[in-house]
Formats: sequence, structure tokens, C-alpha cells
Amino acid sequence: MAHYHIFDLRAFEHELKTTDNPLLLFQQAIKQGADKLKARFEAGEIVTSLVRARAAFIDDLLIHAWHQYIPANAHLTLVAVGGYGRGELHPGSDVDILILLGDEDHAHLNKHLESLLTFLWDIGLEIGHSVRTLPECIQEAKKDITVTTNLMESRLLVGSSTLFNAMREATGANKIWPSNQFFAAKWDEQKQRHNKYGDTAYNLEPNIKEGPGGLRDIQMIGWVAKRHFNAKSMRDLVFEGFLTEREYHALIEGETFLWKVRFALHTLNKRREDRLLFEYQRTLADLFGFKDKEDNLAVEQFMQLYYRNIMRLNRLNEMLLQHFEEAILLKDQLEKPVKINARFQSRNGFLEVTKKDTFRTYPIALLEVFLLLQQNPTLKGVRASTIRLIRSNRHLINDDFRNDLRARNLFIEIMQQPQGITHELRRMNNYGILARYIPGFRNIVGRMQYDLFHVYTVDEHTLVVTRNLRRFAVPEHAHEYPLCSEIMDTIPKPELLYLAGLFHDIGKGKGGNHSTIGAVDALKFCTHHNLTDFDSKLVAWLVEKHLIFSMTAQRKDTSDPDVIQDFAKEIGDTTRLDYLYLLTVADLRATNPARWNSWKSAILRELYLSTKQAFERGLHKPQVLNELISEKRKDALKQLAKIGITQERAEILWGTLSEDYFQHISANALTWQTAQILQSTPADLPLVLLRRQTSRGGTEVFHYGKNNDGLFALVTTILDQLNLNIVEARIETASTGYTLNSYQVLEQSGNPISDQHRKQEITHALKKELSQKVHIEQAVSRRVSRRLKSFNTPTQITFGQIPGHQFTVMKLITSDRPGLLSQVGWAFASCHISLHTAKIATIGAITEDIFFITDSNNQPLTETSQFDGIKKALLANLNEK
Repeated sequence: MAHYHIFDLRAFEHELKTTDNPLLLFQQAIKQGADKLKARFEAGEIVTSLVRARAAFIDDLLIHAWHQYIPANAHLTLVAVGGYGRGELHPGSDVDILILLGDEDHAHLNKHLESLLTFLWDIGLEIGHSVRTLPECIQEAKKDITVTTNLMESRLLVGSSTLFNAMREATGANKIWPSNQFFAAKWDEQKQRHNKYGDTAYNLEPNIKEGPGGLRDIQMIGWVAKRHFNAKSMRDLVFEGFLTEREYHALIEGETFLWKVRFALHTLNKRREDRLLFEYQRTLADLFGFKDKEDNLAVEQFMQLYYRNIMRLNRLNEMLLQHFEEAILLKDQLEKPVKINARFQSRNGFLEVTKKDTFRTYPIALLEVFLLLQQNPTLKGVRASTIRLIRSNRHLINDDFRNDLRARNLFIEIMQQPQGITHELRRMNNYGILARYIPGFRNIVGRMQYDLFHVYTVDEHTLVVTRNLRRFAVPEHAHEYPLCSEIMDTIPKPELLYLAGLFHDIGKGKGGNHSTIGAVDALKFCTHHNLTDFDSKLVAWLVEKHLIFSMTAQRKDTSDPDVIQDFAKEIGDTTRLDYLYLLTVADLRATNPARWNSWKSAILRELYLSTKQAFERGLHKPQVLNELISEKRKDALKQLAKIGITQERAEILWGTLSEDYFQHISANALTWQTAQILQSTPADLPLVLLRRQTSRGGTEVFHYGKNNDGLFALVTTILDQLNLNIVEARIETASTGYTLNSYQVLEQSGNPISDQHRKQEITHALKKELSQKVHIEQAVSRRVSRRLKSFNTPTQITFGQIPGHQFTVMKLITSDRPGLLSQVGWAFASCHISLHTAKIATIGAITEDIFFITDSNNQPLTETSQFDGIKKALLANLNEK
């Protein structure tokens, strides 16, 4: 018989009788089987049949191998366990087996067993095996819930059925791990597993087996069903009343989808791989037939389908486990209900409806659920039976529902509550209510953005933003961002801020500018919910402008009074400034928490305070640059006098420096740099100093010494080799030929440099290289990370002029990579370009760096040949044409 058309079993058996090389025969069979399965998968055959076909195929091979090495009269049993025991084998899955030994002495079989296991490995099977007697099986199963779970799914392959049945009986629920203990242990195991993956199904590179909503969560339901109900399949839960027919099909459809993804991953890698890594996502999207659209990449469409599937599975898992808890752990402990109102009551600390038809007869209760949870913080959640009713009645949220004044008032009341806003918005999303009530939200559920900047799906990011905003209002978290918490206390209507957070990215995926699209949706929503015209327009404005604060802070020269003046004009007033600053901080922190750092916090804070000062001064009285510089110099002279440095000495040094130097530097930094230079001797040069800049959020690396071509390139090369992240650079060359260079750096963790040994390492490396008479171009030896390799951004180089300023602004957009700034520096050196300021912004896998440059005579670039020369040199250094 040929199992599932994978190979000709009769022909195999015939060759096995005649061959003198069974190892080769088995190897060829495995290869042919893998090729057949791959071809059938690519032809579109349903994956469930393929997974079971492989298990049946491996059954045949193992049974024949067993007969090759194990004597016919041996009291042994070969048992399939785990996923293989269920009859499910993906291309790269381990083949888990148990060799069950009889009670008699089996020492004479050891060589046979060793030969068998060696043979199985040699033919190319990934064997996970254990060899145990019946008492050993019982002992191990008692100690380890995982062993019990594997044995529970065991299947006899060959050998003594009596021995196999005895094992099954001895490890059953009536002997060890009764269903209540088994359920409690497996639930705790799942909680620990989910915690390992951040308790979110929305990881950028999810594990499709172990992550929340993954295959293991489906298996968890099956295990409990088998242990408690003695169920043979998931469908038995429908007969037991624990699953509806619709939920059963949702589970099976979700499992089939994940099996398809897993089968493709294993086939693609030719080994077990359960992580949906960036380098596989595009390939799988193409394999499954997704095509790029103007506003939605194929890979983003595929991943949205993936995330929506695991979200549904995660919700089902949560609901069913609550059902199991009531049936298994609380079966005799359900308390009498405590009435809350005519529609709801509390039982065992969980909210439930008083009648099964509550939502059908009073649909507004679908929102009331969440308000009651906010108003009754002692409630632990929603009872599973009520969750099921919410899910089955979501269709009642239609246009009539949304137009109902009661529903509109309820939603705004939820947003105005002093507690529970984040929890209930998240619960509304989990139950599918949020996307029903706000139709635009449906488009962003599970929507990912294929980059390294956004680590969450759009809906998850949105909910994290609202959480961050709420934390500003909670006194226990005031120490995290004191300025934000202080501003939050003065906000007259925090609910407007939460609404802006809820809508700020809702326009993504609709084509066009998502900020503008979202603003239209926000205005319509707020007006529909009877907010005042002023409040509605404020929310819409916040959504439309939610990017300008961070764009200005990271890409413009905020030390320029004109930049602050223009920004203040665009903001309009302090009320908008307060709201927008809070939204910006919350948004950036929720985009990629790992990339949020003290530097970003500092530049946003600086822009906020500078703009606030502009409002306090009056926009009709813009600050003049000369006045600003004069104030800084006066403050610095006072501080310098305290340490014995006279005004005359300071003025002599300052006379060699440009106006631009004083514009960008603070009075405190001016004092420190001046003191360090004037207190040094020629023997100290080149001067390399490090200091923590609390106000700037990073560590300043200051260099003073003779100017040389390629100096910026050399310093950035060394700093990059030291694994430091450069976030800003300011270059000043004095008329004496000496240069004052300041680099703001962070560790790769995003923290300032704090360890003294680390500071000495950096200082020593810089002084050693800077002391060399000739600076030779060096390459950074750090490797490109695996994740970065998955993204390739075409390099864009543009030039522009700032009216009234002497600089040319060069913007570089390209793929992030080790040594990027170094390569830019060497290109500038080869073209005799002087760099004055660099603002570094890395957005995921993309860098968007701004360079303020001049020619060697400190004049802006004007000739096309100059621009072309820089582009050519840069592209050559970046290995691009």
C-alpha cells in the first residue's frame, strides 16, 4: 500500500529485502517523500492532509527500521508521542518517540536499540527519543507535566499493545495529574510562555508555535479537553457545550492557516523553523499570492492576515480557558450573583449579564459593559459566557447603534473616566467592539508596517499610545516623565488627548497622507459625539499635526531662533503646544520602546521649552540671534570668572570662532569647553574629554586639536567601532586652524556612558588615532545585523539652502548600516567639504540624516558640479552606483 501517494511502499519493501545498503534506501525514500510533499504543497493541496501524510509516511519508515534492528520476540514497544503521536508532522518537525521496555532484563537489547537510533539519525530524521520502563514512565510523568502531556497523545506504532495500554492506563487522569491539577499546571505554563513573548501576539517576528495565539494555544485547548472530557477530537467540545459550531470552525480555520505558514517555513529552510523572521515574510507573501498595492505592500497584507488570525485564536483561547476554569476549578464554587443593575450582575468577581438576551433586547449594553468595569474596579473581568454573548452580538453595532445618543454618550463617558481607560479600550479591541463602533479602526487591526521602526501593529501601537498618555495622569508614574506629568495636570480635558491618540494613525492604509485622512475622521467622530466645535477642531488638529513636533526636533536646527519662531507660529498657542507635546512623547515611546532614549526625550523637551518661551515673550517679539548670543556669553563669563579665567582670555579664544558656534552651544557648554581649552597645555593635545550632559540626555565627546582633512570621518569611524550611537555632531574650526568638535553619543542600549572604564577605553582609542600625523581612511568592521539585511532602502541625496544662512543642507536617506557616518565623512573629505552640524535620525532600518555643510572657504555650495561630486563620492563609498 502506498501511503498518501508519497512513495511506493510495496516497491520499497521489495528493495529492502534485496538491498545490501538499507541506509541509502531509507535516505532516498526520505528525500523522495520530502520532494513529493513539497510539490503537492506548492500545487495548492490542503496542508492538513500533507501534515498527516508525512506522519503516516514516517510511521512506515520507523516500523520497517524497527523490524531491521529489533528481534521479533523482544518485549518492547515503539510509541509515537507529542505532535507525532497526534499524527501531525511538518517537514522539519522532530520525530518524538518513546521506546517502552518490559519488566524483564533488557540489557541484551541495548546494542539493538543503539543501532536502531543511530540508523534513524543517519537516514536524516530529527529523532527526539526516550527509553523507559513502565515504572520510569509513571515516575517521570508524575514529576513533569510535559511528559504527561506527551504520553497523553501517544500512539502505538509497533510492539506490545499490552505494554502500551498499561502505560496509557497508568498515566491517565484517574491515576496521576487529575484534570483540575493538570489544567492549573498547563494554564500556568501558558502564562509563563506568553510572558516570554511579551504577552502580545503582535511581535514583529512572531513564533507561530509558541507565541500568544499560536499553535501551542490551540493544542492547550485540546490537551485540557482530552484530560477532562476524555475527548478524542476538538469537535467533542461542541458536543460538550464548550464550543459553538462557529467557534469550532474558527479554531480549525486558524490552525489550518498556521499549519500552512509553518509548513512553508520548514520547506523554505529545509529544517525546523517556527519564527516568522523578516527574511521569510516577503518570500511567504509571494508564495501565498499576495501582490504589492499602492498603499499596502504584499508582505504587509500577508502579515495583517497572520495577525488577525492569531488575534482571533488568542481571544478564543482566553474565553475557553475561562470556561474550563469554571467547569474544572470552580465547578462547586460558583457564588450567588450580586446585582449591579437590571442588565448586569457580578458572580465570583466577574461581570455577567442577568439574561441571555440582554444584548439582543438592549444593544447599548455592548458598550455599557466597559463603563461598568471602569466604575467597579473590584471586578476581575467578564465571565466567559458573557464574552461569548458579546462576540455573537457584535453585529448589532451598526449605523443605527452608532447614531444612538445613548451609545455616543456612553463612549465619551468611557473616555472621561478617572481609571480603566487603557484596560477597557484594549478589552474593546480584544472583543472586536472597537472596530465595530469605529469602522475606520477595523482597517488598522492587525496591520503591520514592514520596517524596524514600528514594532507593533497599528492597532496595538494606538493602544500603547493611549496607555502612555494615561500614565502621564497617574501620580505613581510621575517620576518617569516629570515634565509630561506636570503638563498633564494642567490639561483641561484629557479625553481630547485620548481621542487624538485613538485617531492619530487611523488613516493608515487608506492611501494618501494618513495624518490628513485621520484628521477628517477625527473631526467627523467628535462632531458626531456632540463635542464642542473648539474641542472637535483641537482633536482633528492634533491628529493632522501629530508628526511635526518630532520632525522639527530631529531634523531642524532648533538652536536657530527663526526655526523656533516658525514652529511657534504653526502651533499657534500654549494649549495646542501642551497637547501636542504630550501626544508626541507618547507616540514616539509607543513606536519602538527599544529605540526611545534619553536623547530623544531631551530634544523634544528642549523644543517644547523654547517654543513656550517664544509664546511667553510674544510672537510679535521674536528673539534676535545677536541678543541670544550676547546672553550666552555673559552667562559664561560669570561662570568662568569663578574659576579664575579672565574675560580677556575668553574673548581672545572666542574671537577665533564663528557666530554659528555660539548660536548652537548652551551657556553651560560654552563655559565648560572654554575652560577645558584654556586650562590645557600643548602637551595635552589632542584634547579628548567625555562628560554626561543631563539636559541633552547623552554623553558629549569633545575633541580639541589641529584640524585635518578627514577628521570627522576618522572620529566617527572610531566611535562606530566602539559600538557607540552618534546622535548629533557639531564641528567648529577656529581661524587659528584648531577644531572644536562635539559629538553627542549613546550606548547601543540608548543610555549615556556611565562606566568609568568604558570612558577610559573611548578616550584612549580616540587620542591614539588622533595623535597620528597621517589619517588613513579606515573601514568599520562591524557586521550588518540579520534584521537590517532584510531591508534595502534606495539612497536619496538632496541639497537645499536656508534663506539668510551660510549653509547648504544635505539630506541623506539610506539603509542603516555600520560605519555610515564614517563613509559620509570620507566622502566629504575627498570633495573638500566642511561639515558644521550633523543631525542623525535612524528610523528603523532607515537613516534620515541632515548635514549642514559649506565649501572649504565656509561658503554655501552653489555649483551643480559640487552637488554631483558629493553624490558620486557618497554613492561610491556606500557601494552604490
